[in-house]
Amino acid sequence: MQTPDLQPTAAAPMDAPKLGLPVTIITGFLGSGKTTLLNHILSNNQGVKTAVLVNEFGEIGIDNELIIDTDSSAGMVELSNGCICCTINNDLVEAIYRVLEREDKVDYLVVETTGLADPLPVALTFLGTELRDMTRLDSIVTLVDAENFSLDLFNSEAASSQIAYGDIILLNKTDLVDEQKIADLEKRIRDVKTGARIIRTRNSEVPLPLILSIGLFESDKYFKPDCDHDDHHPHHDHHHDHRHDHHNHHDHSHDGSHHLENDGFVSLSFESDRPFSIRKFQSFLDNELPEAVFRAKGILWFDTSPDRHVFHLSGKRFSIEDYKWKGKQKNQLVLIGQDLDLPELRHQLELCLEVPAPNRDKGFG
Repeated sequence: MQTPDLQPTAAAPMDAPKLGLPVTIITGFLGSGKTTLLNHILSNNQGVKTAVLVNEFGEIGIDNELIIDTDSSAGMVELSNGCICCTINNDLVEAIYRVLEREDKVDYLVVETTGLADPLPVALTFLGTELRDMTRLDSIVTLVDAENFSLDLFNSEAASSQIAYGDIILLNKTDLVDEQKIADLEKRIRDVKTGARIIRTRNSEVPLPLILSIGLFESDKYFKPDCDHDDHHPHHDHHHDHRHDHHNHHDHSHDGSHHLENDGFVSLSFESDRPFSIRKFQSFLDNELPEAVFRAKGILWFDTSPDRHVFHLSGKRFSIEDYKWKGKQKNQLVLIGQDLDLPELRHQLELCLEVPAPNRDKGFG
């Protein structure tokens, strides 16, 4: 499938001034690979100046070599390949206008939702405001984690909506499961969305012409009275949906947000200016971390290491990557799960912190 003529070129977005800036929305449940897909797009979309809107730049692992300037009061970051990255603070519309009003115009816009967000209100932001005259919603791309995804386990309204409204479903991390599980997942996905376009991927790698400038989004089907999706979302009048969608971009950090409440999800943000004991933190991961914690990410500081550690946990898997510290050393960690005992979880993390005593054990164990 990946033949030379499938490589992205600058040809597709050339009609942007006439048709409006093309927009792709990337959605997917927690840990499905959205950040990796953004990196893939930015690294391989040669000849196309792309803008990406993300939740918080500090939480997205855009490759270090792509970053040339992070000192921007407007929340906009210039990337070395000519693209830009703009943070969504509280207002999605405001972030979009910051991109549109740049003198140095972009060819393409990619918007990433949080893992707990329903993508439809984001889509309606482009369709139900004056933005519809300046942008063209091209498609909604949904990532599914083949190893960890389960509608039954998480009973999530958002996870179901992400599939129901996805124009393309990327069944990601297929290298981590066997063929039978992939086939079962594909059947489940098609139970939610008949005729779903499913592409199997590893590490979110997909030929970009399969997901960008494909023109699959059909706005009319979301506004018909007999729309099949109305049972799931009965209030899709575009005159009001765009006004309440902004909180979706911070679902991971606001315990009271709409989808967290609906799906029983809660989040814990933990910060400390003391390092973790690496042995205690490892013991916490191995023996105490609740199974109901589905996603965790953060910056970790360990007592015996000079490095800054970027931590990601999804389901049963976790990874830690080492970098140099650029600022003050501290721990910042966010955990997301269902029906968690937040005070107990915070207490467990506090017990992992280094004890400031002269004879503390500094061994790695």
